[in-house]
Amino acid sequence: METQKKIILFDGVCNLCSGAVRFVVKHDRNDVFRIAPLQSVIGRKLMVDRKIDPDQTTSVVLIDPGKAYYTKSTAVLKIGREFGGIWKSLWLLERLPVGLRDWIYNLLAKNRYRWFGKKEECMVPGPKLKTKFLGEVNLDKGRV
Repeated sequence: METQKKIILFDGVCNLCSGAVRFVVKHDRNDVFRIAPLQSVIGRKLMVDRKIDPDQTTSVVLIDPGKAYYTKSTAVLKIGREFGGIWKSLWLLERLPVGLRDWIYNLLAKNRYRWFGKKEECMVPGPKLKTKFLGEVNLDKGRV
C-alpha cells in the first residue's frame, strides 16, 4: 500500500477517537488524510514498518509518508493545522514543552474509555468515511 496522503492511525474502539475521526473527515476539505484503526492489519503493519510496537501503542499516530511520524499531542496538533483557517494557529501550542502537552494528552488518553465509552469492535465506516479508510472493511464482523 503506497499513498502520498498523510495517514492517521487511531484507537478504533474508542468513542472519543471515533468522534475525532468523523471531525477530521468533515474538516479535511483538501483530502490530505487517510485513516486506519490501530487494531487493523494495515494499522499494525504501518506501525511495525516504523518500529512502533503495535501491542504497546494506544496513541494516535500521524504518518507523513517519506518524512516522519508523530504521536500523542504532536500528532493531534499537526492534524488540526491541516484544516486551515483558525486551525493553523495550533502551531502556537507546538511551542509548549512536549512533556506538558503529552502530560495533558496522557491524562485524557488514560481516562478516555471511562469518560467517553468504548466499543466492542472497531467502528464500521459509513459510505463517506469508507473512502478515507485504508484497507478492506469486513462488515460482517465490524472490523477494518
